Amino acid sequence: MNDSVKRDQVIIRTSGIGIAANILLAAFKAVIGLVTHSIAITMDAVNNLSDALSSVITIVGTKLATRQPDKEHPWGHGRAEYLSAMVISVIVLYAGVTSLIESVQKIIHPQTPDYSLTALVIVAVGVLVKIVLGRYVKGIGEKVNSESLVDSGQDALMDSVISASTLVAALIFIFSGVSLEALLGAVISVIIIKSGVDMLRQTISELLGQRIDMETVREVKKILGGFPEVHGVYDLIFHDYGPERFNCSAHVEVDDTLTAEEIDLLQREATTVLYQQKGIILTALSVYAINTKDENVRRMRQELTKLVMAYEHVIEMHGFYMKGHYVQFDLIVGFEAKDRVAVYEKVCKKVRETYPDYDFKIVLDTDFSASE
Repeated sequence: MNDSVKRDQVIIRTSGIGIAANILLAAFKAVIGLVTHSIAITMDAVNNLSDALSSVITIVGTKLATRQPDKEHPWGHGRAEYLSAMVISVIVLYAGVTSLIESVQKIIHPQTPDYSLTALVIVAVGVLVKIVLGRYVKGIGEKVNSESLVDSGQDALMDSVISASTLVAALIFIFSGVSLEALLGAVISVIIIKSGVDMLRQTISELLGQRIDMETVREVKKILGGFPEVHGVYDLIFHDYGPERFNCSAHVEVDDTLTAEEIDLLQREATTVLYQQKGIILTALSVYAINTKDENVRRMRQELTKLVMAYEHVIEMHGFYMKGHYVQFDLIVGFEAKDRVAVYEKVCKKVRETYPDYDFKIVLDTDFSASE
């Protein structure tokens, strides 16, 4: 059984536990809420039910994501996990909006709650169950890199706080006669809405293609840079086809004395090692040639690097190559610059003014994964 299959089974099993726990909690709280006329407890039950539905969506998304690649989807169906996380976000958001409407109606037309010791005990037990369930689901989600499980676990932990607040409101009513039910229901609804918005923002960012984490970038650079022929790794571009499903391409600097056969062997070995160690498919490995036959070229490179890197927002210079009076290199200007092209043009002008006898080709490159 490979790691991918094990991961999917863990996600499905964990989601199943979440479904069972949330359905039981929802049933108990719904009964208590109706009997005691407690809008907060009733809304808490609705939230538990939405959590159970979220776990169902997680299972469906995981099943879809494990489908084999086909002609229409040669890179597989891994992004279905992101789509399932988006559906979960919408469900949470809908639950929050509907509960807010209900709470506002109760504020306008209040009902006096009627608590019993049994009801309070069940709510207290619900708090403990949610804490245990949340920590368990979130921990498993982080372990297997499942955004849906992490969201479900975080939501469960938040639910435990909400349920605890409901319990506090009940105690306040019992000892003081002041009912905070409807108001607390509204607060709970706002918290649910915020959670849904945050989750939706995250999944949309992943579908749009967000920057990969720098730890992965560093590890990939370390692997590719570990080959003796490689002097530098640049232009790492990652394509995300779902959790644990990454492709990437890269440029590496090698001596200009390497033969086509040696470069071919390097590409094949790098592809194999990267996949074995990180499970990442190396789709392309392009090369930058480093001048090794002229000391003047090395000195020129050092001078240019110092000149270029003195400019604000310039974060990297690479791909330097010089032949006669022709000089080429790539320049990365960070996204924090208000006008990246203006910075690039300013650097080009200064370089050409400093070295008027040379013909420069300077490429404006993009900060896909260079900055820390």
